[in-house]
Amino acid sequence: MRRVATIALALIALGASGVGAYQLAPSPTDRPAHWREIAWPFPRDGWPAGRAFRCVGACEGAELYVRAKLGFCNCDRGVADDDEVDRVTDLDLISPRFAATAPGEKVGVGEMHGRARQYDLDMADGTRRVAIGIALSRRCDLLVAVAQGAREAMAVRSVALEFLETQEMKSWMTAALDGR
Repeated sequence: MRRVATIALALIALGASGVGAYQLAPSPTDRPAHWREIAWPFPRDGWPAGRAFRCVGACEGAELYVRAKLGFCNCDRGVADDDEVDRVTDLDLISPRFAATAPGEKVGVGEMHGRARQYDLDMADGTRRVAIGIALSRRCDLLVAVAQGAREAMAVRSVALEFLETQEMKSWMTAALDGR
């Protein structure tokens, strides 16, 4: 009988420790965002391919597409309004059915300044996604980025801008805008 009681106590202790470990384990939204580079998913067009990334961690499943568009910006005003963001940010490569959900806001990454605007995307498979279009200017050149995902738009925007601010991405963006 004593042996059965010892085994029962051991099983209860193991079960309790497993429940505790499960409750203390970080949820996917607690993990930091980590971007992994993927192949550029879009067909060739008039601009060079850029870089594409998929997020794991807090922004699971979000994707970010970034590329330079040299000589495609108003040299005096930069990215001046939301119409320009709508026109240049490559949203139509993800889905031709997109709609802005809010006015854009001024943003900056390193020395570049521009605007970001959020959108709803109707995907070909019938799902809905959110997207953030970002257009940044440097002299007469543009750097455009689109982040899209299934999470809340401001969360996608936050992790995308945070990633664009990394030294690796700022160095790449500068080189891309310099034509290297």
